[in-house]
Amino acid sequence: MKVFKRIYYWIDERVEMHDYIKKKILDKPVPKGLNLSFCFGGITFFLFLMLTATGYFMTLYYAPLPEQAYHAVYHMTYEIPMGRLVRGVHYWSANLMMVTVFLHMIRVFIYGAYKKPRELNWITGVLLFSLVLAFGFTGYLLPWDQKAYWATKVGTSMVRTVPFVGEYVLKIMRGGDELGALTLLRFYSLHVIFLPTAFVGLLIGHFFMIRKHGVSTPL
Repeated sequence: MKVFKRIYYWIDERVEMHDYIKKKILDKPVPKGLNLSFCFGGITFFLFLMLTATGYFMTLYYAPLPEQAYHAVYHMTYEIPMGRLVRGVHYWSANLMMVTVFLHMIRVFIYGAYKKPRELNWITGVLLFSLVLAFGFTGYLLPWDQKAYWATKVGTSMVRTVPFVGEYVLKIMRGGDELGALTLLRFYSLHVIFLPTAFVGLLIGHFFMIRKHGVSTPL
């Protein structure tokens, strides 16, 4: 423990981050009368960190190929030590995150925290909510079992109803006319690369504006 403290103080002497974090980030006044509903945003962020940590572990064993994906998930769940626990935490964190981010948006709407000067914060929040739904949709296919296959087939088929561009967008999503290797690879790439990158970028902007304008006053 002393070694880590020495390393921390050695780094802090050179970058001088301790005082900056304390004064600019931690010592921030908040309105009186805050309740549990103001914690939904923080809970959502904590669940995202849990999903990131467990997701990193799962990528070590997953193979985005139709002939290997199901067996990789089975191996990860039942044959890797604590694999079932990690996958279970990932699964339930994803479900809870959808609930908490929805409750967070309801709280913001009811308290009028989307009004001036917080309009951009509301916009980034709506985009983050959309990305959470996209995370759930793309991740659902990855086990590559019967339920995931047919649920994704139905879900992607809904895109066909979009006027003019529906058929074109559907082929882009599936990588062809039917679900196959390209579909699985594209969903996996979206789930572990593109969506997390966009999510973190929006999250940084979301947090920056919260720090700038502060927490909205309770009713």
